[in-house]
Amino acid sequence: MKVAVVGYGIIGRLHAAILHKRGTLSAVCDVDEAVLATAPDDVAHYTDYTDMLERESPDAVHICTPHYLHAAMVIEALDRGVHVLCEKPLCIRPEEIDEILEAEKRSTATLGVCLQNRYNGANQYAKAYLEDKKNVSGVGQVAWCRTAAYYASAAWRGKWATEGGGVLINQALHTLDLMQWLVGMPDELIAQTSCLTLADTIEVEDTASIVCRGKHEFTFLATTASSSDFPVTIQLKADGETVTVLPDRVIVGGESISFENGCFSLDRKACYGNGHEALIEDFYACIADGRRFAIDGEAGARVIRLILAAYESQGKPVHLST
Repeated sequence: MKVAVVGYGIIGRLHAAILHKRGTLSAVCDVDEAVLATAPDDVAHYTDYTDMLERESPDAVHICTPHYLHAAMVIEALDRGVHVLCEKPLCIRPEEIDEILEAEKRSTATLGVCLQNRYNGANQYAKAYLEDKKNVSGVGQVAWCRTAAYYASAAWRGKWATEGGGVLINQALHTLDLMQWLVGMPDELIAQTSCLTLADTIEVEDTASIVCRGKHEFTFLATTASSSDFPVTIQLKADGETVTVLPDRVIVGGESISFENGCFSLDRKACYGNGHEALIEDFYACIADGRRFAIDGEAGARVIRLILAAYESQGKPVHLST
C-alpha cells in the first residue's frame, strides 16, 4: 500500500516513523517547507494536500494536522475513495460530525480514528475484565501542566476557532474516551469549564469537571493548571469491586497486574506507549481482511459528542443524542 501523512509536526512524525518502518510511507505533506525538509528523503514531499492526493493517488492518508483542518481533509479523502486514519480529535464542531459520518457512509474507503490508548495493555485488560460485569461506574482524572510557552509553540493552540477547546479536546480527550469505552455512553451530562491560570494567554479552558448520568454514570476531572504532570488515573466500581487503571498497571481487589508499555519517545516528548503502532497495525489488518475497524467514524465521534456537550452545559444538564 501507498500511505501518505499530512501534517509533519510531533504526532505526524510519529505516524511517519511507524509507516516508514512498515515500508508503506510514500509521501509527506506540510505547509511549512522547513519542517517538510526534515521528512525522509526517500518519499515524496508536498506542501498542498489536494495536490498530493491527485499526484500520488495514495491508498490511505493519515491526518495529523491542527484540529480545525481535520473534518475537511477527512471528507476530501473519503470522497476520493482513500482510506483515512485521523488523529484526535475527529472534528471540533457539531455539524462536522454529521458531515463526516455521511462521507463515511457514501465512501468505499475505511475511516479510522486514532484513539490509541485503547490499545495499551492496562486498558485492554480492564476492558476484558469488565465485559461480563454489571453496575459499572467510575471516575477519571487528568492533571497535567501546560505553560504559556506550550501555547506559543503553535499559532493554532489555545484558540476556539482552531483548537476547538482546551484541556478537554486536546490533553484529556483520550482519557474521556476510555471512560465511555469502559463504562458506557451516558444519557446526559452536566459540566463546568474554566480557565484558572492562563486567561491572558489562551481563549479556551484549562480545567473541566463533568458528571455523566443515566444508564452509564461516571465523573471526569481534567486540568492543565497542575504544577506538574501526574499519571492519568481511572477508578471503576464493577459489581461493588474497585478496579484502578493506571498507565502501566491495573489493580483489582488488592492485586496489581503490571504491563510493559513499550514506550516510544520522540523529540523529548513524554512516551506515548505502544498504542499508536498497535492501532496502525490493526487498521491495516482490517483493511486487508475486509473487516470493520472498531474505531470508525461513529466510535470516534462519541467522545466529541461528550466534549461538545460539556462546552454547551456550563452547569446545565445536556442530553446526549446519538
